[in-house]
Amino acid sequence: MTSMRFIAAALVVAFILAAGAAQAQVRTQWIEYAHGDTKLKGYLAHDDKNKGKRPAILMIHDRAGMQPYAQKQAENWASLGYVTFAADFFGYGQGILPKGVPEASAQMDIYTKDRTLLKARAQAGYDVLVKNPMVDPSRIALIGYCFGGLVGVEFGSTGVPLAANVAIHGSFFDHPEGWAKNAKGKFLILHGAEDVPYPLEKVALVYNELRKAKVDFQMEYYSGAGHGFSVPKNKAEERANAQSIAATTRFLREIFGD
Repeated sequence: MTSMRFIAAALVVAFILAAGAAQAQVRTQWIEYAHGDTKLKGYLAHDDKNKGKRPAILMIHDRAGMQPYAQKQAENWASLGYVTFAADFFGYGQGILPKGVPEASAQMDIYTKDRTLLKARAQAGYDVLVKNPMVDPSRIALIGYCFGGLVGVEFGSTGVPLAANVAIHGSFFDHPEGWAKNAKGKFLILHGAEDVPYPLEKVALVYNELRKAKVDFQMEYYSGAGHGFSVPKNKAEERANAQSIAATTRFLREIFGD
């Protein structure tokens, strides 16, 4: 095992141990809020061992919406000490939860075709998180899965003061030229090398904009992994998922400290 693989494996073990040890201290609740006429219902998770203001994560779910695995993802990040808010993008608060790929794609299309609406919906979730009394508003990261990675790019382009912006198998496409010039904080892009709908050529358009804007960013590609590897379908994606957790854990600790 190479030293990098050893470090990645060790971080995953630490993540799992932290999640297991702190499970009894992770508290969760549903937060009802609204964006215009749309009723929303986000999922808040935090470790009650920590007191006072602390770093926070705005988590944006994938195109399947507020699924149970998205809730678990929020709990896992909370177990590391971050106040984590899985924002409701599609309207879970009024019963919208896609059943299958066609419904998920239809929901995603609403927002990818209206980027102004997309950014405003992300802002609504951010506003809920930043007003939470446990949260240090100067230390907020965004973690986006799939559709959420696209949201991270678009919302980041507004100049929102994020300390970190993480895209896990992001669904990158049709971002306007120059979007990164207003982006704040550091970016981490974690992507499957065999991602068919969002191949490396599309990812290159994202990191080239970050390069031109001189934004601090890091990237990892995972061999054998396709799109959506955070819900693994094979051994390669199980490995990619573990490595992405390790990379994100390390990245957040570099920015926020222990």
